[in-house]
Amino acid sequence: MLPVQYLSFKERQIEPADLMRLYRQADWWEEREETQIKKVLNGGIAVGAWNDNELIGFARAVSDGEFRAYIEDVVMNEEYRKTGIGTMMVSRLLDELTHIDIISLFCEKDLIPFYEKNNFKMSSCQYIMHRKKR
Repeated sequence: MLPVQYLSFKERQIEPADLMRLYRQADWWEEREETQIKKVLNGGIAVGAWNDNELIGFARAVSDGEFRAYIEDVVMNEEYRKTGIGTMMVSRLLDELTHIDIISLFCEKDLIPFYEKNNFKMSSCQYIMHRKKR
């Protein structure tokens, strides 16, 4: 296995086709299209993890640029899970967000220990509410 690189979108462009391949490998977002992904990549902060020229991990943040940011779409190629690469990738994303007051995320219960490695804490005083487009 080659050394893995953790680079922000500013340092190395993440191609929509590569991200779609990673989503498909993880059984995520089958309905997303390349044009949509291109807009997402151009509209926020993103970090990728590469093994040579293969995108093996991805994480992004949505932010108002000053006060709040939300981490979204942390995804890893299955072969590289539980290797520490995901934790390093989230850490690199947090480096890009050091100027933000509060950084939040939503995750499944079994992923709480993963995010605690980057000093996220559970909040028992907030409720998640969703409104989806029909």
